[in-house]
Amino acid sequence: MMILALALGVAMSMSAYTILHTMARDPIPGKSSQLYAVQIDNGGPRSRKPGEDEPPVQMTWRDASALLAMHHAPREAAMVQVGFSMKASDAAGKGEHVTGRATSAPFFAMFDVPLRFGRGWTEAEEGDRARVAVISASLNDRVFNGEDSVGRTLILNGDAWRIVGVAGAWDPRPRFFDVEGGQAFDEGEDVYIPLKTAVSLEMSTAGYEFCDAGPRGQTYADLLASECVWLQYWAELPTAAAASTYADGLAAYAENQRAAGRFGWPANVRLRNVQDWLVARKIVSDDARLSTMVAFAFLVICIVCALALMLARSLERSGEYSLRRALGATRRTVFLQAATEAGLIGTSAGVLGIAFTLGALAAMRSLFPGDLARIAWIDGPLLAGTVALAAASAVIAGIYPAWLAMRTAPGLQLKGGL
Repeated sequence: MMILALALGVAMSMSAYTILHTMARDPIPGKSSQLYAVQIDNGGPRSRKPGEDEPPVQMTWRDASALLAMHHAPREAAMVQVGFSMKASDAAGKGEHVTGRATSAPFFAMFDVPLRFGRGWTEAEEGDRARVAVISASLNDRVFNGEDSVGRTLILNGDAWRIVGVAGAWDPRPRFFDVEGGQAFDEGEDVYIPLKTAVSLEMSTAGYEFCDAGPRGQTYADLLASECVWLQYWAELPTAAAASTYADGLAAYAENQRAAGRFGWPANVRLRNVQDWLVARKIVSDDARLSTMVAFAFLVICIVCALALMLARSLERSGEYSLRRALGATRRTVFLQAATEAGLIGTSAGVLGIAFTLGALAAMRSLFPGDLARIAWIDGPLLAGTVALAAASAVIAGIYPAWLAMRTAPGLQLKGGL
């Protein structure tokens, strides 16, 4: 009963903590302090709720193209999600629908995207509006059987695109660079193409367009000239000084737009690194935090139940403890015996708790496909933590009974046992 109670408590708490851990972890360790989400308030008070001053999460084309042209950061990338009907050039029949990302040339270096074959496109190729693409490893496996497909051709929306690179395994979670519309834990895109090429082809977006600051218009040219925000914008700034300088330049740009009559409010910009960005966007939901707190509260209840069972067991074994004391066992020896037994109970509970945890996470993936299915996975360190938590819980529950066994006089215990 003690093992079962602790195993259930540990499984419930670790299942909830696994979800919270995945949602809150650093998606790009070692570089999260150098990548910054860029925001500009292009809509003023009319585009946000009363009392708020947060700029839009996304950016207009006119602002994104202007910032790219200024080159104020070593690397900058604007991007948007797009959709394609895709097939290989030599494939027959109807193509499949795939999700892509139109982005700037520095994207792959900025976000540490590994390349299995080939390379990303160059800024010169993007400037020439070249129809080149980098595809994901999964798409390469599906279409080209995992072979080096560099130089091969994909048909995207009826047009021929030349493959220049194949990305390796890359799946940051959360997908910090595009969290709008609940996409933080979506699967990555299969095709990456130059942003300027996509714009020149008037390619429709598969992301979100927000036009609170003004109408979209009817044509694609209207969208480019409008105040609709639909692009994500990131800058790589290697030092705090570089970030400060960039922020000053961003504010100066907004003030210039105000002076030109476009903005009717003081410069309102934001520059946040990855961790601050995820906090601001509330990627870790309040529900996840509350679920984890409730789960650990349940674990505390399980520890209390285990404590009660261990106390009862200790009382039943008082005669055994007194006999050992009478035969020369020290209080320390009796205490260590009881604590070791508690630790073994906890280790057994941890092993059983791992099975329960894996079962609970599998049930989550089955019942809630989608985002939850992508984050309901436990890694090696958390598995070890499950056993350690169970063992620690059992030891905590066993300390008081062990202390009682150590403190009671041997003579009284023998008398009671007789």
